[in-house]
Amino acid sequence: MTASSISPASAEAVTVTVNGQPHQVPVGTDLAGLIALLGTPPQALATAVNGEFVARGQRAQCLLREGDAVFTFQPITGG
Repeated sequence: MTASSISPASAEAVTVTVNGQPHQVPVGTDLAGLIALLGTPPQALATAVNGEFVARGQRAQCLLREGDAVFTFQPITGG
């Protein structure tokens, strides 16, 4: 299986899994950058990397590495 590329494949890319699908992203991409590359409004998503929740305000500090598993989902509110 080949990884789909969010950006052009190059030697300067890492493969991460997004919701179960492999994607190549440029080395140095953070979680906020990945969300932008996916084209999804960031406020519409909750995120986790390798099973750990990442708050919207912390996404720019979460550098993605080879093999990371990213999960995005719509948050549910209520009471």
